Amino acid sequence: MSSPAEYYKSLPPIAKAYGTTCLLVTTAYQLGLCNPLHIALIHELVFTRFQVWRLITNFFFLGGFSINFGIRLLMIARYGVQLEKGPFDRRTADFLWMMIFGACSLLVLSLIPFLRSSFLGISLVFMLLYVWSREFPNAQISIYGLVTLKAFYLPWAMLALDVIFGSPITPDLLGIIAGHLYYFLTVLHPLAGGRNILKTPMWVHKLVARWHIGVQPTIRAQPERTTGAAFRGRSYRLSD
Repeated sequence: MSSPAEYYKSLPPIAKAYGTTCLLVTTAYQLGLCNPLHIALIHELVFTRFQVWRLITNFFFLGGFSINFGIRLLMIARYGVQLEKGPFDRRTADFLWMMIFGACSLLVLSLIPFLRSSFLGISLVFMLLYVWSREFPNAQISIYGLVTLKAFYLPWAMLALDVIFGSPITPDLLGIIAGHLYYFLTVLHPLAGGRNILKTPMWVHKLVARWHIGVQPTIRAQPERTTGAAFRGRSYRLSD
């Protein structure tokens, strides 16, 4: 059995960096070192006072230490890591681009008055969950040991639980929308014969290569086109 240090070292770079940053920000908040108001997405301050850092920092706050915070962090550690180690294995730039696209999509959606949110981190985590559920649709998931269902339905089950426990559902819905938009443009549309209009830009590949982040492929494999594959996922094996 590996030690916590060995497990942490084995994590893929992007999911590890995002989860670690979220944990550090929440720890700083709990210690009184960070005021969430200074990193929140407040559109008026972004557009009138040019506090552009808010467009980025709001994604790293998942709330104070609580059960919900722990669940979101575990979602990064499980679903984000499995994505980066599975469908995005040796494709660090593509995974980073997915995160960037998701963040940009959420920022645009947050401009809609009834979808506004000061912190979009939960939505970004939910986007990872949604994409994971589409890549591993037939994986069996147990919810609190009470109900077992296919991974394809997990985002909706988590959404239903938030409704039951009285948590806001807007962050979850935003994540589902952003996740489906990404999956449609990169998987469903190309599998249906369309063109992939969301290819990872070269500057992202150069950024990853320059900073020696992860591993980049020499030949980028394309998903196999099969009838109905757009609705079955791409059948990756889950690691233990």
